[in-house]
Amino acid sequence: QVQLVESGGGLVQAGGSLRLSCAASGSISSLRAMGWYRQAPGKQRDLVASITTKGVTAYVDSVKGRFTISRGNAVNTVYLQMNSLKPEDTAVYYCTASRWSPYDDYWGQGTQVTVSS
Repeated sequence: QVQLVESGGGLVQAGGSLRLSCAASGSISSLRAMGWYRQAPGKQRDLVASITTKGVTAYVDSVKGRFTISRGNAVNTVYLQMNSLKPEDTAVYYCTASRWSPYDDYWGQGTQVTVSS
């Protein structure tokens, strides 16, 4: 089992910045990637950004150039720096962790990000 603890959500004006943090604990010896998804009201949950344990990153097109995913000194910690926030970034943001063995995925409880216009 893997436990994920997220922090850093909140309310910010358009053009502002927020930094989300996520720490994984438990059976994390076979982590392969961590990432962030988001879900706006009435919409599906979509991938925002991901980073593998080798440091390979991926982003959805809508956040490229504005968001940066990174890891802490330990591979079990991941951050999402969100700059130039837009009202359409408003959503609940979920941290995820994926393992090689067993091949499975875990989700955090979610943190609300609200961007006012």
